[in-house]
Amino acid sequence: MKAKDRTVPAALLIGAALILLTVLSLLYILLPKSPDAGLIADIYQSGELIASIPLDEVRETYRFTVTGDEGHVNEIEVRPGSIGIISADCPDKLCVRQGFISNSRLPVTCLPNRVVIRLRPQEEDKNTISPDIISY
Repeated sequence: MKAKDRTVPAALLIGAALILLTVLSLLYILLPKSPDAGLIADIYQSGELIASIPLDEVRETYRFTVTGDEGHVNEIEVRPGSIGIISADCPDKLCVRQGFISNSRLPVTCLPNRVVIRLRPQEEDKNTISPDIISY
């Protein structure tokens, strides 16, 4: 058997392994995991924690307002098991269009107003690295 004949199956094997690894990684990221029970919503403004809300203890929907240093306003709504920004005075309103979150995959972020809402499990240590406006 020539050397060229042996390299083709090796290249196919490596390519198939890489494709399989990519597909498995995407499935791990995108498929729903077990329900996130016991989530805490940490609300940061300018990198400082301003509120922590245990979402499993919320029984009725309520709203509150976060006002920034320069008078910027975000209205946040907390529902049983989810949280989101329902109005903001930022120009693009991406934070409002992001909707409500009920798992810890992606935070709700309003960059112009420097507000980040991040969900974390209750058992997670609060001394872990917290998001700040620069990292987003």
